Parts: sequence; C-alpha cells; structure tokens
Amino acid sequence: MPEPLDGLAAADAHLGRRFPLPAAPLPLARWVEVRAIGSGAEVELNLDDSRPAAPGRLALYAGPVEPPDQLAETAGPIEQTRVRGLTLRRAPLADAQPSLRPVIEVGWEAGGLRLRLTAQGPWALEDVLAVVAAIDV
Repeated sequence: MPEPLDGLAAADAHLGRRFPLPAAPLPLARWVEVRAIGSGAEVELNLDDSRPAAPGRLALYAGPVEPPDQLAETAGPIEQTRVRGLTLRRAPLADAQPSLRPVIEVGWEAGGLRLRLTAQGPWALEDVLAVVAAIDV
C-alpha cells in the first residue's frame, strides 16, 4: 500500500539515491504528492486542469522493482505496444473525469531502476515521450 512521504528528500532517502525527475517543461501543478510504493517511490503532479482540454495528472515511479499494476480491467480495453525499448500502455478510463482520460503509461529500465510515467488526460504521445526522454537517471 502506498505510504505518504514528506517531499523529494524523503523520496531520495527511501530510494537510496536521488529520485530522477524530468528536466522538461511541464504544465502547472496544483499540488504534488510523494509516496513510497514498496521499495520504490512515486511523485504525482496533479495539474491545473481548469482550462478546457488540459491534462489532469502526471506521475513518475522509480524503484528497483517493477511497480504494482495500476490499470484495472475497469479502465477499459488496455492497448499495449513496445517502442524503442519502452512499454506503452493506453486505456480510455471512460469512468474518470475528462481531464484524467485517457491514460498513457510508459514503462522502462534505466540506471538500475524500473521507471513508469503515467500521463492522464489529453496528452499527445510525443509530449509524453519528450518527458520520458528528459528524465536523467
């Protein structure tokens, strides 16, 4: 079960190294949640979705093991592909509020870590992949 952490320094300590963050410009965050997930950590940016067609959330997990699956069967049909060493999963999330659907999930390994970037809302795939490319592990 996820456990709240007190900021990035706590995520660094939990992970035993600096938590990797994207060096790309991101939409404005309204609030940030940092939590331990097993031996890994996740930083969730809840974005300002007050404008039409604005995405609602971006979350990055980093840890030594793969994180638990977060896309339930209720997410709708899950489309999975592999591109350039990345695992891409997409689901419509029909029951979520508009700024949180659909979801694009990107999983990969780098620097001894398993990483997962979850983008919820009307994200363009190329924008999500640009965030992934800007994460220096």
